[in-house]
Amino acid sequence: MSSAIRIRNWELAGMAVIFFAGSAWHFVFEWSGYWQPIAWLAPVNESVWEHFKMAFWPGLIWAGAAYVVVGQTVKNYWIGRACGLWCMPVIIAVISYGYTTALGTRYLWVDILSFLIAIAIGQLVSYKLFFVAELCVQVRWLGILGIVSTILVFVLFTYMPPHIFIFEHVSTHEYGILAHY
Repeated sequence: MSSAIRIRNWELAGMAVIFFAGSAWHFVFEWSGYWQPIAWLAPVNESVWEHFKMAFWPGLIWAGAAYVVVGQTVKNYWIGRACGLWCMPVIIAVISYGYTTALGTRYLWVDILSFLIAIAIGQLVSYKLFFVAELCVQVRWLGILGIVSTILVFVLFTYMPPHIFIFEHVSTHEYGILAHY
């Protein structure tokens, strides 16, 4: 099996793993008994921002596993992975705000579909960037720096969320960690 086919198969498997793990990820904070030290890792309310964690963390875990198996052969691995991980929340936000603005209401099935679409596009972006001409080492290191920065932003905004719409719980209109949402 060629390297490209093997990597493609890992990216396809990653779509399923990230989707199902991310769906379960939605409940991690609740399952922890609302344990605040884990809040940075799991959605703590029903804001769009907190739903980004459902794609990011399982996607990052998958990225680590895939790196061990296939990623070491890819020169642009971490910048490709970072761009894929960044695409996911953008797509989730665009679809979520787009359809709720147009229809005036939320539908769980559309939210689930948008999550799946975001994951598929994120994995495709990563895959495509793996095979562009080798990028300079400084650009490749931006992937690692970007992922670390994203982690720090998740930690910061979990405990100190800005009071803007993307951080607002959809039904209570509160921000940040909610004991029982």
